[in-house]
Amino acid sequence: MAINFPIIKKTKQSNISAKNRGMNLETIINESNEYYLNNNKAIIHKKPTPVQIVHVDYPSRNKAVITEAYYKTPSTTDYNGIYKGRYIDFEAKENNNKTLFPLKNVHDHQIHHLKQITDHGGIGFLIIYWNAYNEFYLMEFSIFYKYYLDSINGGRQSILYQTFKNEAHLIKEGYLPRLNYLAVIDEKIL
Repeated sequence: MAINFPIIKKTKQSNISAKNRGMNLETIINESNEYYLNNNKAIIHKKPTPVQIVHVDYPSRNKAVITEAYYKTPSTTDYNGIYKGRYIDFEAKENNNKTLFPLKNVHDHQIHHLKQITDHGGIGFLIIYWNAYNEFYLMEFSIFYKYYLDSINGGRQSILYQTFKNEAHLIKEGYLPRLNYLAVIDEKIL
């Protein structure tokens, strides 16, 4: 039995100009996720990065400054959550290159994590923002993994932009939500 909680809608105006979109991919995804949550579409959150704080300076009581910290363990992916009863897990990357996306931009532990997710029936993917073209692509993990395996067997160390155009899914940017990647999941994956 589902419990109906009242939906509290927040409205937040964004001041992100077209030239700053790439630097704000995380902001755009976070705004989209907030829209999904507030409209009861999905529950998807940014994962915190596990950090061990080593030293904090306290120049005054209300101005503590962390001066030394280390990553406890490598982080997995950027986002996870639930959509239509399915577990979702994805990594978001910005790409400044005009012709290719270097595979080294996605770390081995992230690839291993996404492989485990998809092996267990979850939906795993990457959202790649191409700064040069102001385009957002959702690449299913199975497609990305094919190129990753090829790279570790002596193949290309990158995925061409044209491959994204042919094999990934363009995500249209809009007003609400800013980046409607769930529409792509509905249309192409579910």
